[in-house]
Amino acid sequence: MSMFKQWVDKHLQGDPMIWLIVFALSLFSIVVVYSAAGTLAYQVMDGNTEYYLFKHTFQVILSLLAMWVAHKIDYRYYAKLSKLALWISIPLLLYAWNSGVTINEASRWIRIPIVNQVFQPSDLAKLALIASLATMLSKRQHNIDDFKDSLIPILLWCGVICGLIGMANMSSAVLLFATCMLLMFIGRVPFKYLAMLAIVGVLAATVALNFGQRGATTISRVQNFLNPTEIPYQAEQSYMAIAGGGLLGKGPGHSDQRHLLPHAYSDFIYAIIIEEYGMVGGVVVILLYLALLYRGMITVANSQRAYGGLLSAGLSFALVVQAMVNMGVAVGLGPITGLTLPLVSMGGTSLLFTGISLGIIISVGRGEIDETLNSNIGDIKNIAKAA
Repeated sequence: MSMFKQWVDKHLQGDPMIWLIVFALSLFSIVVVYSAAGTLAYQVMDGNTEYYLFKHTFQVILSLLAMWVAHKIDYRYYAKLSKLALWISIPLLLYAWNSGVTINEASRWIRIPIVNQVFQPSDLAKLALIASLATMLSKRQHNIDDFKDSLIPILLWCGVICGLIGMANMSSAVLLFATCMLLMFIGRVPFKYLAMLAIVGVLAATVALNFGQRGATTISRVQNFLNPTEIPYQAEQSYMAIAGGGLLGKGPGHSDQRHLLPHAYSDFIYAIIIEEYGMVGGVVVILLYLALLYRGMITVANSQRAYGGLLSAGLSFALVVQAMVNMGVAVGLGPITGLTLPLVSMGGTSLLFTGISLGIIISVGRGEIDETLNSNIGDIKNIAKAA
């Protein structure tokens, strides 16, 4: 046991609660996706149900590896990498929109040659924009009221990236834009400039709805949600799954609606969780995400640098708010979206960048602890010299 503890202390640094929450959700994800993807396996892989089990398990392990690598890097280096990633994401988003792989009438993916795997550039763009926004806000804390030097670059980047993402995925764009608004509020941006950002967001959404691929779908989904007399097929099957779960659920692998619910392994996996594990399982999942947000906010509170605090806050809110929106859609609190449940839903790119984001959050906390220890050691040396 002591050797295991030494190995953990050496290789899994930072907040141990975040590591435990991530491991718990990752293991749970493997079990739930294996159950939810059974019908898909029969349809696509001629009944080979283990195919998606092994594929998803590999993707989960890859995301954990990405998280481990990200947490080992000093979080201050991400300020330099984020601007480069932001510039790279623009041509990737344009290429995906114009010539990418089309699924469900939306071109969100780019097929990578040789490995023959698809990549969703919007996940890279979201991470890059949040990290770059944290960098810009932290550097401009002393002249945050300067509209020309401080606010124009922020407004332009938020409008361009959210607009490009909205061309193929409006729900992700709206969520990212809300995160940017929250980050700017935390970064002490005056309300009048937040109002300007809201205007930029409306303009970007208007362009995306009129020239994007999913404008009509987005409008119809909102209209269906507001229509009390008609329930969309996906929502109806989700409600039936939740109603059938009861308090304790039907048990792992005993879902009935997974055979009828579209995207039960991704967009509506929370409905399958409640059907198989009941309301108790659903509440436990919510509590795990709230605990993740709480630990992220502790990292923000302990941060001695504006950049570290803003970076951790932005990434923590982005992950947990996406989880809450996904679960809210499953239970009928919002219109249908294409958002996955972070750490749980099947999806290679989403899992990978979720792992990187969590690794960065841990890196911020680890960096602050290291700086505090070095400061304390320096104080002790100075006291010893004085004595």
